[in-house]
Amino acid sequence: MGVFKIIPEIHMLGTAEELKTVLGIGEDDLIIAGSVWRRCFGKETAGQVLIVSDFAKGEPTDELVEKMYASVSKPYKRVIGIGGGTVLDCAKLFALEELSPVSDLFDKKFRAVKAKKLVLIPTTCGTGSEVTNISILEFKSRNTKFGLADDAIFADEAYIVPELLNGIPYHVFAASSLDALVHATESFLSPKATELSRMFSMGAIERIINGYMRLASDGRGCLDELLPGFCAASVMAGIAFGNAGCAAVHAMSYPLGAVFHVPHGESNYSVFTGVLKKYIQKRPDGDIHVLMERFAKLLGCGTEDVPDRLDALLSAAAMPRRKLGEYGLTDDMVPDFAVSVTENQQRLLANNYVPLSVEEIEEIYYSLL
Repeated sequence: MGVFKIIPEIHMLGTAEELKTVLGIGEDDLIIAGSVWRRCFGKETAGQVLIVSDFAKGEPTDELVEKMYASVSKPYKRVIGIGGGTVLDCAKLFALEELSPVSDLFDKKFRAVKAKKLVLIPTTCGTGSEVTNISILEFKSRNTKFGLADDAIFADEAYIVPELLNGIPYHVFAASSLDALVHATESFLSPKATELSRMFSMGAIERIINGYMRLASDGRGCLDELLPGFCAASVMAGIAFGNAGCAAVHAMSYPLGAVFHVPHGESNYSVFTGVLKKYIQKRPDGDIHVLMERFAKLLGCGTEDVPDRLDALLSAAAMPRRKLGEYGLTDDMVPDFAVSVTENQQRLLANNYVPLSVEEIEEIYYSLL
């Protein structure tokens, strides 16, 4: 019997000013923030503020977390994370009783124990990190990413404020919303999915596809109008994959992100339809058929045309999908990538729609070069 849960208390707010009032930031707060902090809360003096980009650029790493941890200057009672996925995944760890060495935490050499109240506020519309118990870090010495999944890093409260996304660079919006689409799709197909989790998966898919179709037809000028729907979709997708999990798309994207520094949403997109085509090839009936029927209805095409029609829409509305060779992946690197995925990402591969062998993972990579 499947289990379904939503842990954080989720608040939908209208403006940044309303958020500032509700939070009531004080001296006992530790703020882990992205650049939006300086734009919206720059005059706020209470609490300790760590701007993630002051420590490192790009995806979150173990080295970044260690640098930030070393810079905390005084005790705190509440952690407020406000930013994109990098920020929120880091902020979660600072609510723990012990987080360093962070490699030992992720290797589970000591338990994750929550010690502070945790409040998360996303400023992108993709990761869903504000409603999940997962933190993803790149471990540079291992050339891949790992996830810590533990209820100790669930937020106590999440605040969704679409106004914080106004003016978001389009490439950031595109990568984050693609990430949400992958979350929703993988969680729908997961063996751990339930009737309730699939409601959230499909709710996210419908909002994202409808939003992309509007962007493709009307242009990027309507983005701000569409952001509330994309924010809702991100939360829905986060709830869905927080219950049912992600799978091979994420597993195969992690070494791409770690080795070639491809943004997370983009690296997911680079292998997304390749994985779907392999699933269809191996078991065309069952849940993949149901999902293709849903996509076909949204896209206005036959089920057999869904992967290619989906690629065309995502390329038009989000970003063109690049071949893996454009990032630097070569034929001779593929076997090592496939082995790395198989050895390091079993947490994700356990959620595959159908099992994928090392050879089949290689085939997917080769087909996308």
